[in-house]
Amino acid sequence: YSFKEVFGTLVVQKELFDAVAKPLVEDLIRGKNGLLFTYGVTGSGKTHTMTGSPGDGGLLPRCLDMIFNSIGPFQAKRFVFKLDDKNGVDVQCEVDALLERQKRDAMPVPKTPSSKRQIDPEFADMINVQDHCKVEEVDEDNVYSVFVSYIEIYNNYIYDLLEEAPFDPIKPKWNNCNTPVRNGDLIPPQSKILREDQNHNMYVTGCTEVEVKSTEEAFEVFWRGQKKRRIANTQLNRESSRSHSVFIIKLAQAPLDADGDNVLQEKEQITLSQLSLVDLAGSERTNRTKAEGNRLREAGNINQSLMTLRTCIEVLRENQMYGTNKMVPYRDSKLTHLFKNYFDGEGKVRMIVCVNPKAEDYEESLQVMRFAEMTQEVEVARPVDRPLCGLTPGRRFRNQAFREELSRKLEMRGGPINGEPEEQSASEMFLQNFPPLPSCELLDVNDDQTLPKLIEVLEKRHKLRQTLSEEFAKNVLAFKTMLQEFDSSVVSKENYIQGKLSEKEKTIAGQKMELERLEKKIKTLEYKIEILEKTATIYEEDKRNLQQELESKSQKLQRQASDKRRLEARLQGMVAETTMKWEKECERRVAAKQLEMQNKLWVKDEKLKQLKAIVTEPKNEKPERPSRERDREKPVQRSVSPSPVPNAPPVRLRHRRSRSAGERWVDHKPASNLPTETVMQPHVPHAITVAAASEKALAKCDKYMLTHQELASDGEIETKLIKGDVFKTRGGGQAVQFTEVETLKQESPTGRKRRSSPSNSDPPEDAADSEWTDVETRCSVAVEMRAGSALGPGYQHHAQPK
Repeated sequence: YSFKEVFGTLVVQKELFDAVAKPLVEDLIRGKNGLLFTYGVTGSGKTHTMTGSPGDGGLLPRCLDMIFNSIGPFQAKRFVFKLDDKNGVDVQCEVDALLERQKRDAMPVPKTPSSKRQIDPEFADMINVQDHCKVEEVDEDNVYSVFVSYIEIYNNYIYDLLEEAPFDPIKPKWNNCNTPVRNGDLIPPQSKILREDQNHNMYVTGCTEVEVKSTEEAFEVFWRGQKKRRIANTQLNRESSRSHSVFIIKLAQAPLDADGDNVLQEKEQITLSQLSLVDLAGSERTNRTKAEGNRLREAGNINQSLMTLRTCIEVLRENQMYGTNKMVPYRDSKLTHLFKNYFDGEGKVRMIVCVNPKAEDYEESLQVMRFAEMTQEVEVARPVDRPLCGLTPGRRFRNQAFREELSRKLEMRGGPINGEPEEQSASEMFLQNFPPLPSCELLDVNDDQTLPKLIEVLEKRHKLRQTLSEEFAKNVLAFKTMLQEFDSSVVSKENYIQGKLSEKEKTIAGQKMELERLEKKIKTLEYKIEILEKTATIYEEDKRNLQQELESKSQKLQRQASDKRRLEARLQGMVAETTMKWEKECERRVAAKQLEMQNKLWVKDEKLKQLKAIVTEPKNEKPERPSRERDREKPVQRSVSPSPVPNAPPVRLRHRRSRSAGERWVDHKPASNLPTETVMQPHVPHAITVAAASEKALAKCDKYMLTHQELASDGEIETKLIKGDVFKTRGGGQAVQFTEVETLKQESPTGRKRRSSPSNSDPPEDAADSEWTDVETRCSVAVEMRAGSALGPGYQHHAQPK
């Protein structure tokens, strides 16, 4: 980023003041306005730059010192200038000003003169500036008065820091809840209102403005307001400014009258200039300051006002660069509304950007420097016309020199000065040039010397008088000639001047006509501009409405598209679920049908076998059934039905179910399970038997089996083996996905058995063997597959011994 000037960390306050603030003070004394900002992240040194530190005053005390060093001998007495309530200034005569001073001196607490006032040691070092900087060209025929005021903008409200809050201990004060406030509580100050004066300048209504006569007195007023300013302790700054402070210096000046004694009593000749020194609160991120409650609300208002300032600068820059006429949103914040005239061209604006080299402030510092670089492209200054008084310059010092000379002569002569003795002495000196007269006393009648001598002297005097008369006549003639020549030259010059004046008057008349033409053209253009602005406003409103309609329709389309996608996903899920459900149902029905057909086929085989045995046996009184030994010798080979031998087939089927002999299992047997006395017992090799599932055991194994017992509908114990696979989750834990269920059911022998022949009380020896041909007996030791389970195929074992 590039700036007009960059100051390092070791720069002194004087160097910064000379480069930034000194031109603003010079413009202030010449009757121009000025505005100085300090801008930056919180904790970057804005208040230090503005106020300074003990032994090294900042910009504010140096500005005050330069002002009073420049206008010190030309200051008016107190109350000669009097500010009104409408941002104007009046001139009072000496009598009214004297009455005001006497009234001030008669107050209960008399004001100590500034020369005798004891300086507060708290800020004495800050205003002890040894530079004695002053403005070189000060109008010596003017008188000056300085007025200061101090306000703060807190939560977008304006408060007067110099306002003395009245406190009456007798009269109770009431709060918003209509309850009396305790004596120790102070009523919060009332916020002030911004108004616009007749010159379209913004000012704070009812703000306290103090007339000061020295740097010490002005800084004491500032320090009194500084103690009322709102600061707080945040995570980033121990004394963080929670408000924007504005210290306003107003300089009133008016010319002296023609005699150089008193102020000219004409309000039009008064010039009121203003210098505003603004210490902005720092922008901050609430996630870094850890602000809560009031601090959070303050930070939000601070950031909002700074954002409005940036927006105003950006709109001004855009209007200047691209020739647009966008409305600058000054009224969005009290800070920008107060200084609206500066941005419109009523004075110079300077900004000091404070940057903290901390790495944590990197992002905020980039934003600050980007905005500050952009503000350099905005030009707002324009010349200010000062009123012309038309009086002779230098009248103050001429009047002063005349008075000094008059007093000196009065002291020398001891009385009033009279010009006649000097003229008399000049005539005496002129008469002394004549020859002296001899003695005219005749003591003797025959004295013939006195009269001839007297006649001779008188003749000489007469000749001398004639000579002087001739010389005087010559001088008079020469003087008359010179006067005639001077009159002729004056007449010629007057004629020349009259010609020039007539030419100038013609030129002025032509310029007036041109001005009238231009004014008419300006009015026409202004009318056209107004029409175009109204048209542009209508178009912008239509554009805004169309954009809102477009946004609403696009949002509606997005919602419809999202609803459509959600409905499609839902339908796909329903289709997939229904498809899976019917596939499983079909598989279950097919398996059930296959099992039913196998059972029927097996029954037919048994019947055929029994029929064959009946046909082939010899005809005896009692038919015999083939024994178990014969059945064992000649078993019927079937692919579907299991062998009635209770040992081998179930073991094979169990081994078939545990397909991965190398895998490790977690055998979860709760402590509440009861032991069963069945011949067939579940056996899992390489298993870790636990009473409660644990993550440690699951982490070591690949398979999981839970033994669950419940009471069946016939009152017997039914044991279920729930099996599943162990997976590692993304978070580092273990998860089990169940895959199949095996059911082990134990049944008591019942009396409902279908026999191939009626029972006998005394059965033969091979009756037990012949019972194996019975269907119910054969099925009681069979292995049956259950189909249609949602977790996969399972097995049901019937292993009740005879």
